[in-house]
Amino acid sequence: MAPNAPNPEDSAYEDRRACPRVPVAMPAFLQANGVRHAVHLLDLSAGGAKLNCSAALLTGTAVVLDCGTLCRSAVVRWQTGGVLGICFDRELDAREVTALIARSIALDTLMKTRE
Repeated sequence: MAPNAPNPEDSAYEDRRACPRVPVAMPAFLQANGVRHAVHLLDLSAGGAKLNCSAALLTGTAVVLDCGTLCRSAVVRWQTGGVLGICFDRELDAREVTALIARSIALDTLMKTRE
């Protein structure tokens, strides 16, 4: 990452986002350069997502996010410390965002009942 690149964790950077982010927690897959990587979705908006991802992917890499019920092409916008941000090629509609949030809540509830 370039020394003067914006830090995606800075509140000033977040304020420039066109779509509000919603915290989620669910496993997913990221297809990049012909390789399928297991990732963990951390937050989501209509325009993109933040993921835990152990693969080193260059900014600008074309990817496909597969959440099981949703498969969407995107581009890597930033990566730092095993976390990356992607921007969807086509925004999610409200129904898709709501469904993914509901799925995240259901997974969280299921995990808590198993503890």
